[in-house]
This record gives sequence, C-alpha cells and structure tokens, in this order.
Amino acid sequence: MTAESIPHWRYAWLVTASSIAGVMNAMAGGGSFLSFPAMLAVGVLPIQANATNTVALWPGQLTSVAALRSDLRRDLLPVVMAASVVGGVSGAVVLLKTRQITFLHMVPWLLLTASLLFGLSGPVSRWLRRRSAEPHVLHRTAMVPLFLALLPICFYIGYFGAGAGFLIMTALALFGVEEMNALNSLKVLAACTSNLCAVLTFIASGAIVWRYCLISMVFAGAGGYAGAHYSRRMNPNTLRAIVVITGCIIAAYFFWRNGLTS
Repeated sequence: MTAESIPHWRYAWLVTASSIAGVMNAMAGGGSFLSFPAMLAVGVLPIQANATNTVALWPGQLTSVAALRSDLRRDLLPVVMAASVVGGVSGAVVLLKTRQITFLHMVPWLLLTASLLFGLSGPVSRWLRRRSAEPHVLHRTAMVPLFLALLPICFYIGYFGAGAGFLIMTALALFGVEEMNALNSLKVLAACTSNLCAVLTFIASGAIVWRYCLISMVFAGAGGYAGAHYSRRMNPNTLRAIVVITGCIIAAYFFWRNGLTS
C-alpha cells in the first residue's frame, strides 16, 4: 500500500490515536493499545508497526527517567541496566526474526495479556504502597537472582512491552526493594533502557517506517505534555479501568480479524 492510496481518515486516525496514546502513557500507561493498531491501519506490516510504534513512544519514557533520576538506587543500577540491555536487545532481535503472519496471530494474545497485566497492577501497586509505608531497612540484594528475574521481563519489553512496568516493580520488591519512589524510578529506567536497546536494534535493521514514526512521535509528545498536566486530577482506578477496557476491546477486534483471515 502506497502513501497515496491510503485514505485520509487513516492518517487522521494515526494522529488521533498517537495523541491519545501520549495522554494515556502520561496518566496511566497503555498507549500502545491505540497507537500500534493505528500503525497497522495505515498499511505498515505487523513487525514494522510494532518497531515503529516503539520508536515513536520512546522519547516520552526518556523524559520520565530524567524527572525521577534522584530516586534511583545507585547500588542496583548495574544489574537493572545489564538485564535491560540484554533483554531489550534479545527481545528486539527475536521480534525481527518472527514471521509477519506469526506475529499478527500473536497480536491479540499479546494485547489481552497486556490488558490483564494492567488490571493486576492495581492490587499489586496497593500492596507495594502498603509495604513501602512499613518501617524497613536497606537490604543487600542478591544481584544474580535479581538479574535472572528481570531478564525475561526486559525481553518481553524488547519484544512487545505493554503492561510490563508493574512486573518490574514486583520483581524488585520481591528482592528487597521496599521504598515506593525507588521502585517506580527503577521501573521507568528498566523500561526506558530496554526500549532504547530495542529502538537501536530496530533502526539498525531498517525496520522503522519513518514518515509514520515522526507523525506519531510529534503527536504522542503533544498528548503526553497535555496528559501530564491533568494526570493528578484523575482517579487512578478509573484510568486503569479505561486502559484495561480499551486493551480488551482492541484484543477482541484482532481475534475477530484473525478469525476472518485464517
């Protein structure tokens, strides 16, 4: 499909979906539930759509790391960065080696899994906050087991990524990280680094459709700026419910679509 043959409404949908994705990511996450299908709608192949979407949304993660850098636990940076680099690169490489039709049939399952992860993030986050509020001491973390726990999560981020944030926080909490700000900052760092490695891998392989990437990047950035100003006014449970419902609806659509084309 050439750019000239794409209906104007699909461009409009890419702009709209990218803007809303930026707002969602600033408020609760889950923007890929809209921006990734929008990439498919303009005719980008599934794997290239995922790669292009990852690149388009990554700058927003970088700004989040900059904002939270003072909360990072320096002693855990080496293991978190190592797992992020290895996992992010390997996930991206495996994605690029996946057949287009195979990945397309995985899409609804990936979206459904990500939606369920977002749904579970509410009770897990409340547990983490209660745990963080209790008196605690700084524990010495077992670095090799933590690396092995983070590695498959970072691999998933490099491959697809939506909904993985609370998995990182849970893994860190289980290995003795108890302070909520530290959990959140390390989560953002791991996601940002894993996606950066995936981004560089996608760019080096030529998997990015730049004309759509730049459109999505600009409008996702604008949406993220707007969303950041209103995020504190919204009920987090309401935001999470919206993300989960959106993800389930999009997953159902792809289950239906794949059923028609199989």
